[in-house]
Amino acid sequence: MTRIERWMTRNPVTIEEDASIIEAIHLLKEKNIRRLPVMRKGAFVGLLTERMIKEYTPSKATSLDTWEIHYLLSKTQVKEAMNRKPFTVTPDTNLTDAAQLIHDEKLNGLCVLDNEGKLVGILTTTNILEALIAICRNSPPDNNY
Repeated sequence: MTRIERWMTRNPVTIEEDASIIEAIHLLKEKNIRRLPVMRKGAFVGLLTERMIKEYTPSKATSLDTWEIHYLLSKTQVKEAMNRKPFTVTPDTNLTDAAQLIHDEKLNGLCVLDNEGKLVGILTTTNILEALIAICRNSPPDNNY
C-alpha cells in the first residue's frame, strides 16, 4: 500500500520533443494538467511543466505583440524549454521516500520509470494527498495523546 505504483497516474499524457510550445500549451489546457513527460520516438527524454513554459515565454513587458509571441512559440520546440534531467522514481519506490523527495526538492511531481527506463506513470502532489487521505481514513485514530 505504500509503494507509489498503487498511487501513481498510469499512462500519463506525453508530448514529443519536436512538438511546438503552442502545442504543449493547448495539450495542457485541453487535458487540464500541469506537466508533460517529453518523449523521443517512444523514449522518455525530459519533462515540460506549465512553470517552465511561463519562464520561457517573453514577459508582458516585451515589445512583441500577441501575434508575434504566438508565432515564436509555434516555431519553438518543446525540447528547447524542457528539463532534460527531471527527478524520477520507480514504481516500487516507497511513498514516503517519494514525498520526501518532492518536499526537499520543492517539486510538484515525479516521473515514474520502470527498470528499463520506460515511462510508466507520473506521481503528483495530488496523488500523494489521495494516498494520505486513504491511509489516514483506514487507520484507527491515535487517542494516546
